[in-house]
Amino acid sequence: MLDVKNISKTFNAGTVNEKAALNGLSLHLDEGDFVTVIGGNGAGKSTLLNAVAGVWPVDSGAIMIDGVDITRLPEHKRAKYIGRVFQDPMIGTAATMQIEENLALAARRGQRRGLGPGITREEQEEYKEQLKMLGLGLESRLTTKVGLLSGGQRQALTLLMASLKKPKLLLLDEHTAALDPKTAAKVLELSAKIVAEHNLTTLMITHNMKDAIQYGNRLIMMHEGRVIYDVSGEEKKNLKVADLLLKFEQASGSELDNDRMLLS
Repeated sequence: MLDVKNISKTFNAGTVNEKAALNGLSLHLDEGDFVTVIGGNGAGKSTLLNAVAGVWPVDSGAIMIDGVDITRLPEHKRAKYIGRVFQDPMIGTAATMQIEENLALAARRGQRRGLGPGITREEQEEYKEQLKMLGLGLESRLTTKVGLLSGGQRQALTLLMASLKKPKLLLLDEHTAALDPKTAAKVLELSAKIVAEHNLTTLMITHNMKDAIQYGNRLIMMHEGRVIYDVSGEEKKNLKVADLLLKFEQASGSELDNDRMLLS
């Protein structure tokens, strides 16, 4: 479903601030893979997601989704293939619009816009059913402005919006990092439920090593713009945090320097 082939990305090339964020990185995801991504500071995790999403072009290499070469497609043209949830709960929704209006925008992603009715009664009923799945009582608040919701509610809504059209690829960019532990756990459970129900191919960056082990069928560890460890199946299920720290030291030749990961 996703093929990342030997991509490289350097920022501020030719200056004293030159930073090679991705170094010939290759990665293949089969349909339905749920891959968690971990790594130290500056490992290239977010750069990888941004490159796939089209936030900036790669310097070299190719990116394919479901056999389609999207390497040179601008970000807005990748929207019909990709759903994304950001770290900041405020980014994925329009605060001044109602819940149902946000969902309608997500439902029309990648489609041509016309002058038909804004939101039909059938769509409202569908949105209510979708919101019920979140278990947050939002199905009775369709006309509530999203800006009045809590961070956790907004992130859960963003997750629903990102998966509404069943994208070819779902990108979760540390989407629980800004939430309190209890809310983060709820959003992670919802994420896993939605991914499983729709069999969504998913890349999830997390700084929490326990979550990286618990969720998904595969885990990759990045360092200096490359994948240095790739584990799946029973081996992944049997991992402990200490195992990941040891693997990082063995593969990178240094100790992990990400305080958020170590503290989690």
